Amino acid sequence: MKAEKFFRTLPMKLSILLFALILFTFFSNDFGLVDIQKTAIILAVGIDKSDDGYTVASQIAVPKGSDRTTGGTSSVEIVTEGATVSDCITQIYARTGWVPKMVFCNLILIGEEAVHEDVFGFLNYFLRNEYMSDSCFLAACEGSACRVISSRSAVADASSLAITGLFSDAAKKAGRVMTITLKDLSIGYYGVSKSGYLPYVRMRLQEGSQSSGEEESGSSTAPQYVYSAEETAILSNGAMVGLLTDSETLAFSLLKGNVFAGTFNAPDEQKGRPVTLTVLSDDGKVELKVGARPEVTLHLDLRVRLCCRGVTAPLEDIAGDSVPDSVLANAEEKLDGDILSLWRKIAAADCDLFGLRRTLYRTSLKEYGRWKETLLTGAAVTRELHVSTTN
Repeated sequence: MKAEKFFRTLPMKLSILLFALILFTFFSNDFGLVDIQKTAIILAVGIDKSDDGYTVASQIAVPKGSDRTTGGTSSVEIVTEGATVSDCITQIYARTGWVPKMVFCNLILIGEEAVHEDVFGFLNYFLRNEYMSDSCFLAACEGSACRVISSRSAVADASSLAITGLFSDAAKKAGRVMTITLKDLSIGYYGVSKSGYLPYVRMRLQEGSQSSGEEESGSSTAPQYVYSAEETAILSNGAMVGLLTDSETLAFSLLKGNVFAGTFNAPDEQKGRPVTLTVLSDDGKVELKVGARPEVTLHLDLRVRLCCRGVTAPLEDIAGDSVPDSVLANAEEKLDGDILSLWRKIAAADCDLFGLRRTLYRTSLKEYGRWKETLLTGAAVTRELHVSTTN
């Protein structure tokens, strides 16, 4: 009888116990919530080499009500120095009383001097940080990363927001920028290819903004900058070994099959001015065949339409989108030159940008052992290009 009563009341007892456990957990845990008044929410970091180690500029989100704007994201930059990046980040607390949090960091910018050494000498800090997102964007920059991070953007409330805006899906599909995350760069570095790339950021003073010599601390008339990332730094063993031009970056993106609705110019001898073509479909790929000698095929098949002429055109020409055969031939010639220049640059720098060593490693360990040191310079390279119009 007692046993029946016990089992009949067991669900209620378990429910009460579960409720008590949830109540206890709720009042004894902050569930990852942070006190904004005591926390440095880091949006981006810029890393430079210094005489004794590193200099890090941390861009920190601050509460609204700044003199900069009444909306958007206000920020302040804290510059610290230390023997390691960890030392620099830790000093934020010592100087401000704010506990640094990396969970919202969306950009790591590496300065010109720092990117010429093995970047994983300091990026390992972010890999070890359990709160750091591996989808954080990485980029190299001209000059000092701390200066770029601390600069005032002409188009956004914070420089990091303006720079990461360059890495949008639309920009990637246009073929103008090759984005990469902490996770993807780590995969390339720790794999057999030991290669990677970084978008290369440059900043330019916005027209109408005062010169840097007139800059006043905290002034609302401080110089404003815009940013570009159409060039690409190529890395081997973690260090920068070359810089792709904007044309070579587009060729790289086309060979990766990334481009949709991107544009490029091709000569038109009949009109005397270049025309702009829009990419409607991009079938780009790099293939490796293993034989007595490795064979690499750089394949590109584009379908394009006429986007813009550099000269006045009749109405019937504007109404159509056909491209003259001579322009298609010129487009193939231009792209072939860009692809050739791209290949020569990565081969000379021993940068396995297309992961060919990884492909060879997966295909044949024997051939990998034979060719791993000379694959890029010893392989037979063939370029296959075809550019056609919609008609």
